[in-house]
Amino acid sequence: MTSTQPTAAEVATTTVRAPAAARRLPGIWRASTARSAVELKGFFRNKQSLIFTLLFPVLLLLVFGSIFSGTVKGTHTDVKQVFMAGIIAAGVMSTGFSGLAISIAIERDTGTIRRLGITPMPKTAYFVGKLVRVVVTAVLETILLVGIAVTLFGLPMPDTAQRWATLGWDLALGTIACAMIAVAYSALIPNSRSAAAIVTPVFMVLQFISGVFFPFNQLPSWMQGVAALFPVKWMAQGFRSVFLPDSFAVVEPAGGWELGRIALVLALWTLAGAVLSALTFRWRGPRVN
Repeated sequence: MTSTQPTAAEVATTTVRAPAAARRLPGIWRASTARSAVELKGFFRNKQSLIFTLLFPVLLLLVFGSIFSGTVKGTHTDVKQVFMAGIIAAGVMSTGFSGLAISIAIERDTGTIRRLGITPMPKTAYFVGKLVRVVVTAVLETILLVGIAVTLFGLPMPDTAQRWATLGWDLALGTIACAMIAVAYSALIPNSRSAAAIVTPVFMVLQFISGVFFPFNQLPSWMQGVAALFPVKWMAQGFRSVFLPDSFAVVEPAGGWELGRIALVLALWTLAGAVLSALTFRWRGPRVN
């Protein structure tokens, strides 16, 4: 009669395998959800980050919206509305680029990144958490800015399904592109003390040359050419196509909204940012405590 009792070798194998199974890494979905919750709680509990990231664009909107007057030359469009469409792009960059790059520099300086890198958490969950935080805050920022612009300054809401769709993909692609660039750019920040000094000038300069504070067609041609290399200009152009009348497109550089090109440029920046992030981000290294 054949014995059904496990052999000593089988018992040993089972004993070894059981703890190994118990030590399996948590699933990507569960870990990403948990990490996203931590990121969101941390962001909204940090008053400094909340004020700089969310309220700074609001202050710009209120100040410049109260200063600007008249219409853009060659159109019947109020210059305030042109500015407001641009400041939404600045709000996306504030949450997706500035806030994220600075937070990564702080986490690297405090050793948070190193500690997370040696935990059982899948490393993908760290980036998913950052992306979820950026997307949520960018959507909230956009709702806040649009609400103020519509209520106080008469910015018209999108009046067609196509404009709403454009708002959706422009916001999504712009936010993700800025986030990917922020992860890569954080490699240039030596420590948390210098983070704001290294990030803020880039943030401000790109706003000035990308048609946020001034109508883009009134900027020098060389400045327009430089701005066209970066995503903020294209985001702002996409938002102008959403909130401004089609007659305004005649003063755009190409005489039209170029929605296909906007989507292509933002998608390419997203891809380039992801590649650069993969090449430059380190869980350990000379700049990782």
